[in-house]
Amino acid sequence: MKTSKPAGIDEYISRFPKHVQTILEEVRSIIKKSAPEAEETIKYDMPTFTLNGNLVYFAAFKNHIGFYPAPTNDEAFSKDLSPYKTGKGSVQFPLDQPMPEQLIRKIVKWQIERNALKAAKKKGRK
Repeated sequence: MKTSKPAGIDEYISRFPKHVQTILEEVRSIIKKSAPEAEETIKYDMPTFTLNGNLVYFAAFKNHIGFYPAPTNDEAFSKDLSPYKTGKGSVQFPLDQPMPEQLIRKIVKWQIERNALKAAKKKGRK
């Protein structure tokens, strides 16, 4: 069954059970505090924050919150990410564990820096 694309993050979150909504709001709040100038939107049917391009996405699944992109190939994050299941550029935070606020903040800051560098390079080529 295909549902319609959510109009915004509030609508996306409202589609989940109350306990998952609480976790999604927590993740959203952490991102907003870490990147107050970022804009909220929906891309790929997921809540997305943009700042100099796509910043981070997150989504609820049956047993976890998916968080993208994640620095899975960055040595500086290997210890932080070791307790979680990761994929290429993604990390899964289990729903039955507290959301790792410090790690989410660190990933958002990492992505802000990456996007700023990309934007500066792009600007330099014009």
